[in-house]
Amino acid sequence: MPHDHDHSHDGAVPHDHTGMSPSGHPYRPDQDTALSYWQVMEIAVRELAVERGLITPAEIAAQIETMDARSPANGAAVVARAWTDPAFKARLLADASEASREMGFDIGPLRLIAVENTDEVHNVIVCTLCSCYPRNLLGLPPDWYKSRAYRSRTVKEPRRVLAEFGLTLPESTTVRVHDSTADMRYIVLPARPEGTEGMTAEALAELVTRDSMIGTGLPRSPGA
Repeated sequence: MPHDHDHSHDGAVPHDHTGMSPSGHPYRPDQDTALSYWQVMEIAVRELAVERGLITPAEIAAQIETMDARSPANGAAVVARAWTDPAFKARLLADASEASREMGFDIGPLRLIAVENTDEVHNVIVCTLCSCYPRNLLGLPPDWYKSRAYRSRTVKEPRRVLAEFGLTLPESTTVRVHDSTADMRYIVLPARPEGTEGMTAEALAELVTRDSMIGTGLPRSPGA
């Protein structure tokens, strides 16, 4: 089931019979379709806002750059600090929103909740309605997170879904599924890998994967 795609939906791209666009890029069918209703609406609202002076093209570009800069590395830094700073870990589990802001990550007005994986409990995150996701810490959600299969099956058969990601848990481990909403998001605090004693927070952050912060995977082992 886990499978990522990188689709572009920027509208039609003219091409010739050679299969190449005028820019020389290989022709892709998904770039040669009509704009969707929502794409047309976005363009219309954006152009109207610029025309009325509510926002400038430079401000739009700056916001896009800010959004594109978000990546799982932000969340990995938070996790690594929690692994090395017990006081910060306590603050993260008590109020993940404030703890994230403490590290300079502005997650906006939404409520962020950190859930800790232990030997007894494994947490996994889903959004059954759409694709609510802590983007400021994890970047854009993967395609599989937004798929109907993941959203519906994870709450019904989480162990089977995790097994499809290559994560088979002992029967003694309780699996808890957390459903994100528009104003409440979750991030998993995975268990620190064994053999990482003495590693710096920066080195530990390299072991933290995106999937381990969603709950569909585990951190990397040192040296792996």
